[in-house]
Amino acid sequence: MRMEGVVHMKLVCKKANLQNGVQIVSRAVPNKTTMSILECILIDASHNMITLTANDMDLGIETIIQGEIKEEGLIAIDAKIFLEIVRKLPDSDVKIETDSSYKVTITCEKAKFNIMGKSGEDFSYLPIVEKENSVVLSQFTLKELVRQTIFSISDNDNNKLMTGELFEINGDELKVVSSDGHRISIRKVQLRDSYDHKKVVVPGKTLNEVSKILPGEAEGVLNIYFTARHIVFAFNDTTVVSRLIEGEYFNIDRMLSGDYETKVRINKKELLNCIDRATLLTREGDRKPVVIDIMDGTMELKIDSALGSMNEDIDIEKQGKDLMIGFNPKFLIDALRVIDDEEVDLYMVNPKAPCFIKNEEQSYIYLILPVSLVANYAR
Repeated sequence: MRMEGVVHMKLVCKKANLQNGVQIVSRAVPNKTTMSILECILIDASHNMITLTANDMDLGIETIIQGEIKEEGLIAIDAKIFLEIVRKLPDSDVKIETDSSYKVTITCEKAKFNIMGKSGEDFSYLPIVEKENSVVLSQFTLKELVRQTIFSISDNDNNKLMTGELFEINGDELKVVSSDGHRISIRKVQLRDSYDHKKVVVPGKTLNEVSKILPGEAEGVLNIYFTARHIVFAFNDTTVVSRLIEGEYFNIDRMLSGDYETKVRINKKELLNCIDRATLLTREGDRKPVVIDIMDGTMELKIDSALGSMNEDIDIEKQGKDLMIGFNPKFLIDALRVIDDEEVDLYMVNPKAPCFIKNEEQSYIYLILPVSLVANYAR
């Protein structure tokens, strides 16, 4: 809601409320921009509400903070300096006033700052989104879904779709998928209600930011709304609006065959610790694979690099054929870290086909492409 032509503004709020609000919306302030107004946070004090907004045109965040409005008004303040000032203020009531030349006075106890603001009239408000038919889930669930999949999005902008995550709703199931071309992460959760089919690609940056500002309480509710171009996350007094990535996400189902030649059940912690130890001998940027040699009842894990070599045996339960296969250790570590089960099942076909780490309910599936092994590892 725009307050036309009103410049003078006077409000009082607690430092903790103001700092929390400014920190939340700052996540949508762009690092680099040619439009200086986008480097600002808009304070809109009207209709008995103090609303803070930041918007980088792809991602916008708005939050309502508690406080007292003495005079209604609107002002845009440079986000970086505003956050730094608010952080360093004493833990007391903060008074913010503006005058007709957009000068902002911030007073707290005996500290008084004068900084220049900008007219709030030029500020780009968040797109108005019809808030109907929301998908409801707990804040904790979304935070977990992001944590368990975000590591395998692509950071290469050449394929925009892969820098985001697929969110697909089928009835009462939400499926989240990410892939960087070398691995695929899939998580599924049961929703409380059933919904119409939806399939969108949400930018990884949006999910990272939402995840950071979500309190993540198991009881805390999160509402998600979809439009043709945007996704909205609404929780507590905060609304996050993000553009979707346009285009059709690649079809992962054709890669998820249930066939396997070798199945290994293994203690997750042991495997993770073992790979972790093996990576001590790899330097950043090293492409050395960790080699897994699967036999009856045991699996040997070995790595050979310029710094030295390491091998370790782990007890396993094996079904099917013996197999020797190599992986980028980081990909295995990333997936194993976010699996909470005590034991994990690995499914493999041959040294050139992907390995699947999944549970029986298939609430998670991690697909990892192997690294082809050089001749000196061949049996």
